[in-house]
Amino acid sequence: QLQASGGGLVQPGGSLSLSCASATPGFNFDDYDIGWFRQAPGKEREGVACFNEAGVTTYVAASVKGRFTVSRDSAKNAVFLQMNSLKYEDSAVDYCATIAHPTYCRANYIHSLGQGTLVTVSS
Repeated sequence: QLQASGGGLVQPGGSLSLSCASATPGFNFDDYDIGWFRQAPGKEREGVACFNEAGVTTYVAASVKGRFTVSRDSAKNAVFLQMNSLKYEDSAVDYCATIAHPTYCRANYIHSLGQGTLVTVSS
């Protein structure tokens, strides 16, 4: 079971850092291809950024490129999504997930979806 955290209310131009951890004993992020996804009200779930088992980023959505960064901390067994220069349209529930293939950072390639965290960008 993956659990995203760190969401909240932030003004446009602000930053948030999301974390994802696992409550499953023995789960190791180093063993999986991982993705961050988001879903805004009335919209389909979309891939934000994905990376492979080696920790190499394989995809970053054009809408967040240059603003969002994914990372992994093996010592903490956690993954992160650093979101800078946030815009109104970044408001969504953000999820972390294991994915079937790191090249395809799309919702239909999600293997196991964690619980999300709400990000609201508002003035």
